[in-house]
Amino acid sequence: MPIEIPSDLTPELVPFAWLLGEWEGDGFLGYDDVEQRPFRQHVHFAHHGLPFLEYRAETHLIDDDGLPSRLAAVEHGFWQLDRRFEDGDMGPGILPPDVVPVVRDAEGVERLRTDSGGFPVLATINRPGGICELYVGEINGPRIQLGTDAVLRSAGAKPYAAATRMYGLVNGELFWAWDMAADGHSLATHASAELKKKG
Repeated sequence: MPIEIPSDLTPELVPFAWLLGEWEGDGFLGYDDVEQRPFRQHVHFAHHGLPFLEYRAETHLIDDDGLPSRLAAVEHGFWQLDRRFEDGDMGPGILPPDVVPVVRDAEGVERLRTDSGGFPVLATINRPGGICELYVGEINGPRIQLGTDAVLRSAGAKPYAAATRMYGLVNGELFWAWDMAADGHSLATHASAELKKKG
């Protein structure tokens, strides 16, 4: 399946072009002594002309008839190349970026490439329940490896210490896997899914 790069995509997001759009499919979740359960997930990666992707995922449990039943989780976040932010970038607060992006062409993006051939990635993911995750990692072609650099929890949040996530494009489908350390347990398999592109 050819990867289309939108004409209005900022140069920093070209390495993420294969993720853009809506994805849907099924997977399994569980953890430690929690029995594995099937789920259906809808994921959307959108861009807005700025150097970040907006990420949203909704996960529903699947009933005995194979249909989505109750909502299990919602996630929302932002993914981008990890680099030092400069005066022309957005923020802090709602201060707008310059009209011309800081990284304005393929040559500027190439300067961010790591020795392993990929690009450093930064992702923030938030969920209801008082947990926010800051991930760092690498995108290398159609594969992303992420690990938590920090986990913020409210006083009432359930124990959650760390996580890793992997995303990969295989034969036009998005495969992902999530390991987590929670409830006093060490890092272990939590969920995985296989998603197909919609539209």
